Amino acid sequence: MTQATGSSNLQQWSRRLLAAILLGGQVVMHLISRPLHRRNTIEQMAAVGPESLLIALLTASFVGMVFTIQVTREFINFGASTAVGGVLALTLARELAPVLTAVILAGRVGSAFAAEIGTMKVTEQIDALQILKTDPVDYLVIPRVVACALMLPVLTLLSFLTGMGGGLLIATNLYGISQTVFLTSAQNFLSIWDLISAIIKAFIFGLLIAVIGTSWGLTTTGGAKGVGQSTTTAVVTALLAIFISNFFLSWLMFQGTDSAVLGGV
Repeated sequence: MTQATGSSNLQQWSRRLLAAILLGGQVVMHLISRPLHRRNTIEQMAAVGPESLLIALLTASFVGMVFTIQVTREFINFGASTAVGGVLALTLARELAPVLTAVILAGRVGSAFAAEIGTMKVTEQIDALQILKTDPVDYLVIPRVVACALMLPVLTLLSFLTGMGGGLLIATNLYGISQTVFLTSAQNFLSIWDLISAIIKAFIFGLLIAVIGTSWGLTTTGGAKGVGQSTTTAVVTALLAIFISNFFLSWLMFQGTDSAVLGGV
């Protein structure tokens, strides 16, 4: 019985994943050929960006402080305390800022998309839109996709700056590393490509979060219980998509033997 249930859940998840891929294709085609619902898009940008800003910045600041505590201890023992700022900058720009900000949005925004659209689906509001000759993809999906794709890079850059600020606070006050040394190290290690890579990753993560959240909402069945299940599986699927795509993006962007650390010392 348990095996049959697990197999059924896997089949359902696979069907919904395929539906999400098809929805992504629809979004691209509609963006090319149809006008954007500006009011809906602005409303979604406000929900994704400003309303997520505080939790994203709080997370980034504490991550930057914790990372600095762990790294500085070891670097001081190896006589490399002047590299702390640079290593923190590289880590935040390449991985921590885009990935952690995306994780926050997957939990906060992706779940909201799935729950809101799922509720509309089971209460037949989606059918009502179609009767009124309003395409749910144009009206509900595309504004959310555009909002996530545009606002997540902005949140990522702000998270990067906040994480650097938290690391600087710890390095100067707990370990006596001068502000000039910390910032000079960050400037020497960090390249413009590192910031561009963070923006590219955040843009792709935003697309994945929005498409998965809205697709799971549109394929919701089974009333209130189905909405809860859709919300949970949408978040889990979005997190998996973020981590898997992050691996491939990192491999494409940073493979090779060039060292930013050696170049910045």
